[in-house]
Amino acid sequence: MPLLLEIVTPEKLAYRDTVDGVVLPGSEGELGVLPHHAPLVSMLGLGELRIRKGTEVESFAIVGGFLQVRPDKVVVMAEMADMAAEIDLEKAAEARREAEKALEGGFHEGADLAAARGALQVALLRQRVAERRHREGRPRSHG
Repeated sequence: MPLLLEIVTPEKLAYRDTVDGVVLPGSEGELGVLPHHAPLVSMLGLGELRIRKGTEVESFAIVGGFLQVRPDKVVVMAEMADMAAEIDLEKAAEARREAEKALEGGFHEGADLAAARGALQVALLRQRVAERRHREGRPRSHG
């Protein structure tokens, strides 16, 4: 029995399709969900969400939010969810360089430092997810 997966951000429904399994970045480490998984609610961390559908794997860069596993579906409510196929590698690399420059730029107050570090983490994640997809030459799939 396939699993219905929905990935939602404040801006949009990023993904909705039946899948064979999903691996997510939980706040305490990676979390795998297959059909018939026990009901669960968990916080999400920052990392790569991988969707398995048959022989295809699609990836998203996920930042924060919550996961809800129900008997019939998995709902991911993320602050940010970017499909690897839609991440522009050049823009991701540029965002990383800008975040690194901001961190190197001298004195930061606590909140500014946290924001600069957060921006760098997100930029590095987006670049890593896009580069892996590019290296593996995955076909683009839509949900």
